This record gives sequence, structure tokens and C-alpha cells, in this order.
Amino acid sequence: MEAQRDEIERQKDEITGQRNIAIAQRDEIAHQKKEITDSIHYARRIQQAVLPPPKFLSDLIKENYFILNKPRDIVSGDYYWLAERDSQIIIAAADCTGHGVPGAFMSLLGVTFLKEIMGKIKELTANEILDELRKSVINALHQPGVQNTTRDGMDMALCIYNIDTLELQFAGANNPLWLVRDQVLTEYKADKQPIGFYEENKPFTNNIIQLNKGDAFYIFSDGYADQFGGPKVDEGGKKFKYSRFKELLISIQNEKMPVQHDILLETIEAWRGPLYQVDDILVIGVRV
Repeated sequence: MEAQRDEIERQKDEITGQRNIAIAQRDEIAHQKKEITDSIHYARRIQQAVLPPPKFLSDLIKENYFILNKPRDIVSGDYYWLAERDSQIIIAAADCTGHGVPGAFMSLLGVTFLKEIMGKIKELTANEILDELRKSVINALHQPGVQNTTRDGMDMALCIYNIDTLELQFAGANNPLWLVRDQVLTEYKADKQPIGFYEENKPFTNNIIQLNKGDAFYIFSDGYADQFGGPKVDEGGKKFKYSRFKELLISIQNEKMPVQHDILLETIEAWRGPLYQVDDILVIGVRV
């Protein structure tokens, strides 16, 4: 009997020891997770600090715009960029390789290079800005232009809006621009190449568009159209898709731009339902 008691005590001590180890490991994991999360939250503050404040546009075009920026994670691989020179407003919507922390690092590169490029170019053209940005990204990422080179980079829609002449320049790296006029949506296609290494890099195309009062134009990443959801979320849902996105934008043309922002956000949230947000979402709209 005494031997049995000793064995039971030994087993109890062993179980207690294993439980203490498990608790210590749990606490260590929780501590490490908190440190990582705190670091990412701080990275978000840095990312937001380098982005132009939305007030930048409101000072120039009042409430005739919106920026819907909804990261999938704490930090985002999508970013917007704004600048102004001589009655010209430069507006860009970019989608970097990856999301979360890797995408956020790429976005900081993009913002830094765009600021440098603006200081170098005297006569602003949308395609030249993308050409110069591509050179900077390739050099920074050491992409020599050979097979098996990493495909890091970004897709981007960039436009230059002259608020005096109503002329709009647009250049796109995989991402288009949509113009809505009199309830008709026209798509200005992007060049099928990224900002980064590509087997057949060509100069980007500059599209010149004469705007009319009342027109609205939109640039965006692919996150909105690619969101899964809909009536069959229990089966994984289906993509929102670009066709539904176009129909939605046409249907809300009578609304002011801040209201359009709210409708777009509410619509995609209702579509997503309980499903996970699959990508960063960025949509920029401007009313002439």
C-alpha cells in the first residue's frame, strides 16, 4: 500500500510539473504574441503617418471625393498617394505584392520613391511617373531582369487631375481607371505589366481624358471585386466581381461622394457576411 501511495504521489508530482510547464509555455506564447501585435500596431502608426491625410484633398476639391481604405490586417499592402503642383492633383492607388507586414514594407518604398520622383520631374506626365517608379523598385529590390527573379512589386493606377482645365492623365500598371458620365461607365485599361520586374517591360501608356462637369472617376485595387460572400456564404460564397462593382457605382451616381463611400463599405460588408476579408480594399472616387 505504501508503495502504491508513493507511486501515486510521484505521478501527481509529474502531472503538476507538466501542467506548470504548459502554463509557462502558454504565458510565454501570449507574451510573444502581445509583443508582435504591439510592434505591428506601431508599424501601422508609421504607415498611416507617411500617407497623405485625406484633408489634403478636401482643401483642394471640397467633399467631391472619397477614399475607402480597408486593410485586411493591421497594416496594409494597399496604399494611396496624393500630391499637388500648379493646379494639378496627383492621385494614385497601389496594390503591393502581399498584404500585412510584407505589403506594408513595400508600400513604404512606394511612397518614398514617389516623393523622390516628384522632386525630379519638371513636366508631370502620369506614364513617366510610373516609368521612374518601376526603375526605382527594380533597383531597390535588386531585380536584374533574369529568369527566376523575384516578382515583388506593385500594381498601380495613377492619374493627374488638372482642376483648372479638367484634363485628366491616367497611366496604369495592371489596374484601370473607370469614368462614369451620364450613367455610362467607360473603362480606361491599364498596361498589362506591374511596377517591378516583368519579362517584357515596356514604357507605360499615358491616357489623356477631357473631363466634363459632373463626371466621376474611380481607381482601386482588386480587393473589392475579389471579396468572397453573397447568399451562399455557408458554401464559401463567391467573388463580388468587377461586373457587380461597375453596376453598383453606376447605381449610386446621384449620391454625394461621402455617401458613395458609405454605400460601398456597407455593401461589401453585407456581401462578406461572416466570411474572412480576403485582401486589402482600396477605392478612390473623385467627382468633377
